[in-house]
Amino acid sequence: MIKRLFVQVVETISATETVTVEDREAAVRLATAVLMVDVARADYVFDETEFDRVVDLIEVHFGLSPDQAAELVNEAGTEADELVEVHRFTKLLHEHLSDDEKARIVSLLWQIAYADGRLDKYEDSLVLKISDLLYVGRGKVMQLKHDAAQAAG
Repeated sequence: MIKRLFVQVVETISATETVTVEDREAAVRLATAVLMVDVARADYVFDETEFDRVVDLIEVHFGLSPDQAAELVNEAGTEADELVEVHRFTKLLHEHLSDDEKARIVSLLWQIAYADGRLDKYEDSLVLKISDLLYVGRGKVMQLKHDAAQAAG
């Protein structure tokens, strides 16, 4: 059901210029959450600490309640279970976000990658791939990575 909803929203956004703000925001929130969950799972460990970190970041970034954020992360987890490639999510974000908003997404991804206190090579690779697909400059990506590493201690 979530997958159909996402596909429907993406098709609506792609097909017309008269997309409601709510539809756009729902698609952006889900795409962002799926990428965050995918990064958290990249090292094959998605424990409660990482789940809580994803929920906290989603809550703050999108101004959601804790329950709404947890529900979105659970939906994203379901979507990520079927994820084969990240291109459709990054394409949606690239087309509908400003450069600053895309950089903020990359920042969130680095924060998730460092949520367990260390950066796994698979997490690193995935965040770099996503940042390339979002067309965020490598210098900015490295600065965001450094900032996340410093914040993680």
